[in-house]
Amino acid sequence: MFRKMMENVREKCPLIHNITNYVTVNDCANVLLACGASPIMADDAAEAAEIAALCGGLNINIGTLNQRTIPAMFLAGEQANALGHPVVLDPVGAGASALRTKTALELMERIRFTVIRGNISEIKALALGSGGARGVDADVSDAVTKENLSQAVAFAREFAQKTGAVIAITGAIDIVADGEKAYCIYNGHPMMSSITGTGCQLSALTAAYVTANPDTPLEAAAAAVCLMGAAGERAYGRLTEADGNATYRNYIIDAVCRMDGETLEKLAKAEIC
Repeated sequence: MFRKMMENVREKCPLIHNITNYVTVNDCANVLLACGASPIMADDAAEAAEIAALCGGLNINIGTLNQRTIPAMFLAGEQANALGHPVVLDPVGAGASALRTKTALELMERIRFTVIRGNISEIKALALGSGGARGVDADVSDAVTKENLSQAVAFAREFAQKTGAVIAITGAIDIVADGEKAYCIYNGHPMMSSITGTGCQLSALTAAYVTANPDTPLEAAAAAVCLMGAAGERAYGRLTEADGNATYRNYIIDAVCRMDGETLEKLAKAEIC
């Protein structure tokens, strides 16, 4: 299954519009090229809708949110929706400030997202802010572990039902869920947390995968999560004693570039949960 998801990306070479943060914009562009997609980085309101119309999919990341780019996010998202293009939201830091949380919630109100990808704290902030978390769901820990996995999966599925989006919660154990089914994914390496932007890169990858596989957004998002985690594992295996996190970052992009569908199928550690 994941093999086909990857092959579709490489065959279709989807053009992805990114309104993303300036800390990781270069890495997001390069990881899209590495996976077989093509990036456009355009965050000015004067061209946001026009660029969104040219592209097959849209990735919105609020990591370095500012008043100049917020209007562009809405314009691009509404245009993508009007054309039926997939849209991914990465609510970086939702819950950390009123501006981030308010903007993410307003984006969810006005834009129909195909995938919402974040860590458990960010997704909880969105669920609580939109009235989507209640009872046991509101008490989900800020770290997904084997002990609370079933509770976290139930929370992800409930939020997916409420939003109509695939919910991808990433961490030591990743959860990718729609309202009916969820994947638990165990790929990745702890050193990935030493690099800024692996989550941003994953959101860009996710946009490429759901754009190239529009009929299977759950499986496409799960494939992207497996790919990023497997790349982190392979990249770590290449490190020498002299290498640090800068080399590791490059090796991850290299691993995405060199991954093929058969290898991804073998390395993917995903199960329906």
